This record gives sequence, C-alpha cells and structure tokens, in this order.
Amino acid sequence: MNTINERLAALRNEMKKQHISAFITTGSDPHGSEYFADHWKEMEWISGFTGEAGTALIMLDEAFIWTDSRYYLQANQELSGTGFELMRDGELTTPSIPQYLIKHLHNGDIVGINPELFSNNAFLEIQQQLNTYDIHLQGVDLIKTLWTDNRAPIPTGLLYAYDIKYAGQNVADKLSIVRQQMANQRADILITSALDEIAWLLNIRGTDVEFNPVVISYLVLDQQDCTLFVAPEKLTAETIQYLVQNKIGVSDYVNIYSALKRLDVNKSVMFDGSKLNRALYEAIPQHCKKIDSHTPIVLLKACKNDVELEGERQAMVKDGVALTRFFMWVEKAVKEQQLTEYALGIKLKGFRAEQENFVEESFGSIVGYQGNGAIVHYSAPAVGSSIVEPKGMLLVDSGGQYLEGTTDITRTICLDKPTDRMIRDYTLVLKGHLTLAQAQFPYGTRGAQLDALARQYLWHDGLTYGHGTGHGVGHFLCCHEGPQNIRLNENPAILEPGMIVSDEPGLYRTDLWGIRIENLICVTKDQTTEFGEFLKFETLTLFPYERQLIDVNLLSRKDIEWINDYQQRVYNTLAPHLNPDEQSWLKNKCKTI
Repeated sequence: MNTINERLAALRNEMKKQHISAFITTGSDPHGSEYFADHWKEMEWISGFTGEAGTALIMLDEAFIWTDSRYYLQANQELSGTGFELMRDGELTTPSIPQYLIKHLHNGDIVGINPELFSNNAFLEIQQQLNTYDIHLQGVDLIKTLWTDNRAPIPTGLLYAYDIKYAGQNVADKLSIVRQQMANQRADILITSALDEIAWLLNIRGTDVEFNPVVISYLVLDQQDCTLFVAPEKLTAETIQYLVQNKIGVSDYVNIYSALKRLDVNKSVMFDGSKLNRALYEAIPQHCKKIDSHTPIVLLKACKNDVELEGERQAMVKDGVALTRFFMWVEKAVKEQQLTEYALGIKLKGFRAEQENFVEESFGSIVGYQGNGAIVHYSAPAVGSSIVEPKGMLLVDSGGQYLEGTTDITRTICLDKPTDRMIRDYTLVLKGHLTLAQAQFPYGTRGAQLDALARQYLWHDGLTYGHGTGHGVGHFLCCHEGPQNIRLNENPAILEPGMIVSDEPGLYRTDLWGIRIENLICVTKDQTTEFGEFLKFETLTLFPYERQLIDVNLLSRKDIEWINDYQQRVYNTLAPHLNPDEQSWLKNKCKTI
C-alpha cells in the first residue's frame, strides 16, 4: 500500500468488515504531544498531510482533513489527488466533525476512533454530541492492523539526568510540592502521560522526539511511591542509579495499562482529562473517585525559577550571536550563490550548533521566501524548495534547544528596496508586537484579554491573522507549552510571574509574502498600588528589527524610544561575543531609527 488511495481503500475494507461507517484519527501520540515520534503518525500515513495540527475523518465514500488557518495553503498542496478534501477549521461555515457526522450518518451507525490518540475529554465531547442522535462512538485503532510495512518502532533513545545547575530545583523538592498540592485537592494518586511534565518533575531529558528533549514514558505518583513507566532499553547503569537515588521506581512502558487496572478502587485519582488519552482513562477502575484537573506540575513548570530564567537569558545571547552570523551571511551569500530556502535552514542550524551547549533545534526552521512566507508553518522541502534571490521578502522562524533554555524567534527581512506596501504591512505588525511587549496589566489577566493589543493596528486597516499571538515556552523542553497563551480564544489560565510566552503577530498575503515578528517575553512584577498588583513583560530575545521596513511616521514616540533602547541593548549584549566585522554589521542594524 504505497499510495494514499490504496491505503484509503484498505481502510474502508476494514471499516466494512467491522460495520464502521466513519473513522477518526489525528496528528498526535498517546501522550497528547504536539511533536511526536514517527511511529504514531497515523494521520500522515493515511492522508499524506504533514501539518502539525489536524484531524482526519474517513467515510465509506469520502474523506476529509480538518486543520486551522496556519495550514490551509499547505493542506491544499499536500491533499491534491489523495481523495482527501480540506475542511477549513475555524471558519464560520465549516462544520465540526460531529456536526458533519450527524448530518451524513444514520441512527445506529458506528464511528470508530483511535482511543490512544484522543484525550478523554475530546472523546467524551464527540461522544456526547453523537449520542444525541443515536450514533455510537467506538474506540478502535483500525490503522494498526493495516500499517505493518515500514512502520517506525517506538523510540528507545537513552534517558539522561538534567543537571540541577540548569534545572534550579532538585527532584525531592519538586515531588514534595506536588504531593502537598495533591493532598490539598484530596487526590491519593496522580497519573500523567504528558512528556514535558514528567521530564520537568524528575529532572530527566531524552532524545525520543525530534525538537523536544523528552522521554517517552508515563508516571504514577502517590504519597509514598513514584513510578516511571519507561522502556528498559532507555536506561543505563548511571541513570538507574540516578533514579534510585531520587526514589523513583521503574516499570516497563507497556505495563501502564495493567498498573492502572490494579489501582485501589477506594483511592481518588487525579489526571488531566485534556491530556490523558481515552484508552488510559478506561484502564482506571470504574469505582475510583476521579479528579479531572490540570496536574500541579503544569503551573509549577510554567512559572520558571530564577535559575531557569537566567539560563533562558544566556540562551538568548547564544541565539543572538548565531542569528547575527546567519543574517550577515545571508545578505552576502544570496548575491553570490544560488541558495534554496532549505539550504538556508541547514546553514542556520549550523550557526546555532557552533554555540556551546546547543542540543538541537526547538522546531523545524520555517524559511519562507516571498509567497512561501505566507504559509504560516511552511516547511521547505529538501528537493524543490524555492531559490532565494537578492530581492523580495524572506521570513525566518526558528529556535534552538540549549542546555540553558529554549529559544524561538521570527524575523522578516527585505533583500532589496522594499515597496510602500511592504513597509506599511511590516510596520503595522511591528506596532502590535511593540504594544504587547510594553503592556502593563493587573494580576489575574488572561492571555485572551491582551490579544487584541497586537491585532488592533491591523484591524484598523481591515487586516488580521489566523494564528494565536503568543504561546507558552518551556525551559529546555517543548517550544509550545501551556497553560498560558495569548490568543483570541478564551483560556482560563492567568498570566503568572515567571511564565514565558511568545509575542508574534503576523500578516500573510497569499503568493506575495508573509510577515511575522516574534520575540519571547517573560511575565514579571511591575508595581503594587492601591488598586492591586500589576505585571509587565521582560523581552528576552536579542536581535534587531528590520530598519528599512519601518515607517517611523506610523510609530508613537514611545514606540520609537522602546525600539532604540532595545536595539542598543541587543548590540551591547551581543557585541562582546562577535568579531569586528560582525560587530560592525550588527551596529549598523541597531542604529537609531
């Protein structure tokens, strides 16, 4: 089954055998990860769509991919000729998957869904909507029986301890705090399948998932025991000793289901239903009291300690040096060589790799030239990516994983003289970016309450963008983490001191260019008045903006002062790490506007 059409035909045959009218699978793994190992790429295998977010619905006579605006252009390209159609998730006229099923199925029909790839909450939400119409949701992995050729195994990369000089807090203290918060919520047992939560709590890291230094594992914690469910091949004598010293028990990764089934029915079990997959939930004894809540780990991990924050600042210096060398090279190289977007991405990774303690990229670099920059999560192919000429717009969104921290930055540059339209587009995006960076807000503010700050100037021109303005960022962990974010969608998580989020408004003109400007910013305390405690942001990222794309007439005096102060800080911080030629180049980029 080498073609998508052949795979679809085989899946439909299996559906008919099991009397299933529709089947749902998604881009995820049993841990609810955004990035995940090849072994679980069922949606990609069945459809050919490689976007990081999407859900596939296969009926007996039609098939669809639901994905959001970041991937519309990509999906249109990848789904062509596959038998799949794009459903533009997020648009008012696009039905949800349950709505579509209700309209096209009949009473008594069965919908299959892979229970390992959907959280319990997601499963229940679909089930409740379908049950109203007597349509039955059944947990089953139909693709497992079909995808037998060339399916990658579950990774068994080695687990390693993460030094406390970077983590800033030992395992014993973390476990004590989590157990106390469990007791406060009357939870006897905590189950987590979230790989970043496990890595943070136990101060471990791994190489199982590209871009995210996590370990494929599960964790069960009570007041006496802490058990890590992990493949034994991942452990060495050294890491076994580390786990023993930290009173962490070990069981095989595959034992998680049997362990959950043996839980004491008189115990209360805490889990995050938005992350724990349906198959794991079904393994918990029915009579256990269930506490569906964010685990205590989530907020503890999100609010970085002083050591973690200082590490992030050090990582930003390294990143700024690498980016200085990269963009300096780009300006010269595109005039002398025939370079592709893909080649630029490889070169950027090389500059980062020269920095001490660089581990890997924090995601696949997005290098979009001209119209490709309008594809929000564009991935330049190794063969056939666009030639970058010494003209037009280039968007580069990239990041690094250093032992000291995680970075994520986007800069958009013009490789010749920009047009007035380019300048206005860039400046409107920049104004929103600056307004969010300078925000001051009372404690208790949610990200949704700040999102419009970054969009307002685009809205005034009848423009907008489809993605969120900001996502949480981990510390030498996942580049995207929760619970915090800044987006139009309501999120009950408030912004707390120590949280890191991105500030990345954008504007995308199909087939012309994409513009996105992104820094990482950290929530910090501002002042306390008679009206309460106020917070602000510290900008962590260190790299100048594109001066020739800025129309100063559209900026306020406060904006201009902020940019000039920021650019001076960028130069003063990075210059000691650069050679004279690099210093000269950066000094020119950081000139007062």
